[in-house]
Amino acid sequence: MYLRDQGALLVGIDSHNIDDTRTRNSRPVHSELLKHEILIAEHLCGLEQLPRAPLRFSAVPPKFKGVGTFPVRAFARILT
Repeated sequence: MYLRDQGALLVGIDSHNIDDTRTRNSRPVHSELLKHEILIAEHLCGLEQLPRAPLRFSAVPPKFKGVGTFPVRAFARILT
């Protein structure tokens, strides 16, 4: 898997789901990424505004228990 081999720890996308939602019971991308402990951040926006420079991405969740998805406060700090 390319992302795992490149050392990805998290995949962030500007979309509502990383998998094709037309197949209700199939989540192959979620399954593969999570199997390799690669986190997924969906519904991100404004990614095109980030510079191509080193940055630190944070996704801070509220305290939830027993759920599979939840909102986060996502932000990036540009490293200089």
